[in-house]
Amino acid sequence: MTATVTENNCENQSRRVFCKNPFLNIKFFVFCHGFLQLSQLLLSGYLKSSISTIEKRFGFSSQTSGLLASFNEVGNTLLIVFVSYFGSRVNRPRFIACGAILVSIAGFLMSLPHFITGLYEYDQSIASAFSNSTDLCQPDIPLPTKNLNETDCTPRTVKESREVLLILFVGQALLGIGGVPIQPFGISYIDDFASERNSPLYLGILFAVTIIGPGVAFMLGSAILRFYVDIDKVSPEEIQLTNKDPRWVGAWWLGFLVAATLVAISAIPYFFFPKEMPKEVVKGNESEIKRSKDLLSQLKSKSELMQSLSLTKFIKIFPLVLLRNLRHPVYLLVVLAQVNLSAMVAGLATFMGKFLERQFSLTASFANMIIGSVNIPGAMVGIVVGGAIMKKFQMTLKQCGGMCVLGMLLCVIFALPLLFLGCPTHKVAGLNYRRSSDGGQHSFECNSKCNCLDKAYNPICGADGIEYISPCFAGCEVVNSDVVENKVLNYTRCWCISVNGTEGTASPGTCGTNCSHLLLPFVVLSCLAGILASISHTPSFMLILRSVQPEDKSFAIGIQFMLLRVFAWMPGPVLYGSAIDTTCILWEKKCKKNAACRYYDNDLFRQRFLGLQLFFEVGACLCFMAVFLILRRQERETSNAAEPKTSPEKEKLAEKSRKNLDPQSLTEKM
Repeated sequence: MTATVTENNCENQSRRVFCKNPFLNIKFFVFCHGFLQLSQLLLSGYLKSSISTIEKRFGFSSQTSGLLASFNEVGNTLLIVFVSYFGSRVNRPRFIACGAILVSIAGFLMSLPHFITGLYEYDQSIASAFSNSTDLCQPDIPLPTKNLNETDCTPRTVKESREVLLILFVGQALLGIGGVPIQPFGISYIDDFASERNSPLYLGILFAVTIIGPGVAFMLGSAILRFYVDIDKVSPEEIQLTNKDPRWVGAWWLGFLVAATLVAISAIPYFFFPKEMPKEVVKGNESEIKRSKDLLSQLKSKSELMQSLSLTKFIKIFPLVLLRNLRHPVYLLVVLAQVNLSAMVAGLATFMGKFLERQFSLTASFANMIIGSVNIPGAMVGIVVGGAIMKKFQMTLKQCGGMCVLGMLLCVIFALPLLFLGCPTHKVAGLNYRRSSDGGQHSFECNSKCNCLDKAYNPICGADGIEYISPCFAGCEVVNSDVVENKVLNYTRCWCISVNGTEGTASPGTCGTNCSHLLLPFVVLSCLAGILASISHTPSFMLILRSVQPEDKSFAIGIQFMLLRVFAWMPGPVLYGSAIDTTCILWEKKCKKNAACRYYDNDLFRQRFLGLQLFFEVGACLCFMAVFLILRRQERETSNAAEPKTSPEKEKLAEKSRKNLDPQSLTEKM
């Protein structure tokens, strides 16, 4: 009664949005939780937008970066079961606040490697006050002398590299642990204290934010990676690279600081929300007031029931409920379909930016902008359309299964041409292009006296259309630069570049893939495929909710997300990263070990990267087909089971009609 009076008083104060105490208003909680979820997803999604930049900066392979991207699921998976147990007996807002602070600490920790490492070093061709020219053909300088500056394998460097990797992995683990209570506790808190009418609206807002968050993360990455990595350590005049240079590394660390600060700010209000707040009711709706009282009493009884279970009993019950749900064929098949789709999404979200960079010679900033402004909004449209179709036609379970099958079939049809929409690997001297006089890799008669470093990487594009790993490998002896802007204009006297029998010239940067006209159709088709795959999102959830026993719904959803984390979100990025590494044709070497990849075979990259996508889409489609067939069979069995009730009567009527029409019986009657 007190809760109702408090809420009604709140509603009557000149139509104000909040009461005198906003922390007793569920609307204010929804606002705060939407902001927190957006900030959290901004932080967790930002790593994926900057993964290729971090690889380049610290020399990680795609397999390592994939493992790093999936590592936040480890802590999340280990603790998610305990959230189900403690959710009804703790102060949920306080737990959310503590989780948010842990997420914020993880974000600041993820940026730490930038501050404990030195300046980003790359091969330079301009001799200035800030650098020495090491990339030109210099026959007078013997190779051993030039190699005296080799510092890649000092004990300090090796230790620093290990520390960086350890810090990033610890940060990801803390990010996963801190995120455990945020969404489950927030959703349950809103559902407990919001009115029955407004609860779906509030939860819909939170789910919309969940979808928008990764898109905002990629847009943040697009903006941040335009700044140079060491912008806080060097003056703008010292920066010789542009963001189009393949050696460019953006300020990846800055995005973590921005997102972590937002999470820390959004955590503050949760310390002031009560453990229980007045139940929201709609003004003047007496029936809803009565229902809200009933719901509160049910909530208390459920809470008392859960609290009566010890942690040991709860852990014992969990496997039994797990097995009971997994024995249900529809539930199991739908979860397997979602595992396929989630593994695909996890891999694409982590490496799609890198794929676009390498395949179409895009900058990291532009690739992130495409993902954040096209692909992710497309997935949002698909989810909304799927939900709208279900609401419009009031679909049965079988129709939901059919809708999932249709969506995935169309998705496969639109995704198949993507395997053929890509760019071939551009010709790189010594890698995939050799003249008849060439010996082995990096071995040319024209540069045999140049004493080039094997580790050099400063790509140039020759006037003959061939790309060279560095000016030295092209035999270039002269660099023409703009002293005022401190940038390279071109290279001349390049002995390996021959145009019409004369010494050729070269321009800085890669030659590119020269197939930018394929980018637009690729983006359009991939967006359409994403929309069609997302249409199955809402009906697949409805299949799960309607196929399990009512008392198992909460457990079924928890089990579903646990299985998705273990079999999709954790291995997905690692699988994609391993597949990408197999397509590398030139590795950067650190301490005689492979570090970051410098050149990929574009055809293999496209076939294996998009082939995995197609594999998971077909797997999901087959699972949904099996679900549809099971539901159709169950529907037929149900209809057949209803027919025997009337069949004896029908048989008697048929027998009577046959007797009436029999000539002998007619004669007897006459």
